[in-house]
Amino acid sequence: MTQRDWERLEELHKRVNTCPLGAGALAGTTFPIDREYTADRLGFERIYANSLDAVSDRDFAVEFLCASSLIVAHLSRMSEEMILWASQEFSFIRLTDSCSTGSSIMPQKKNPDIPELVRGKTGRVFGHLQGMLVLIKALPLAYNKDMQEDKEALFDSVKTVKGCLEAMTILLNEGIEFRTERLASAVAEDFSNATDVADYLAAKGVPFREAYNLVGKVVRTCLESNKLLKELTIEEWQALHPKFEEDIYAAIAPSQVISARNSLGGTGFTRVREALAQAKATIA
Repeated sequence: MTQRDWERLEELHKRVNTCPLGAGALAGTTFPIDREYTADRLGFERIYANSLDAVSDRDFAVEFLCASSLIVAHLSRMSEEMILWASQEFSFIRLTDSCSTGSSIMPQKKNPDIPELVRGKTGRVFGHLQGMLVLIKALPLAYNKDMQEDKEALFDSVKTVKGCLEAMTILLNEGIEFRTERLASAVAEDFSNATDVADYLAAKGVPFREAYNLVGKVVRTCLESNKLLKELTIEEWQALHPKFEEDIYAAIAPSQVISARNSLGGTGFTRVREALAQAKATIA
């Protein structure tokens, strides 16, 4: 998501890097100015070809607010993950003191300040985008005084998005500690590896439709006997289907479940290491 945000800003910059200088109030000027010279000196790639459009255009502001809205939407989604992971029910991460504050009435509580504030600021940027679209929706060409309202939306969004990015960077760098023992226990407490039972049977020649239906029966059996998949005996496995062998336990082990997802873009260890290397190369 972050890479798309970066690419979107680069594409946006190329399209909006257009100089309006010399368009005058609406119709250009009678003086022999060189618009291309001034645009070049100011670092623009081109000039507006139509003076009426140059004065009345706010596409650049709308596009920037669109890109900004997606940036904060992505940050908000990440924030939601952090808030859930830090909750007592999940406890996947621990917030450090540098990125959290205590509760006003609960001394034991750590508030996820940064992700909650970023999540809240997202609506602010969304509102600026909606406000800008409403602002321009019925304006005739050339300048209208309504357009002075574009400044607050644009400038505040720049400030807000920049602040959110900086805060989230600090959070990721120094604000969270992963509780690896809790993470390891979490993946061993449910039936998230049930799909791998179906894949196991399919790899042994059982049609996937049949394997899929059988897994539902396996899970029901476990629920009725208050067991997890790993707790079934080999006799119980083989009573469900003769294709099950001792290697079923290795196939549904959490580390193997992850390793097996090794397709391009998958979450297997090898693919994640490749993705990290690519991300570092992109940043560099």
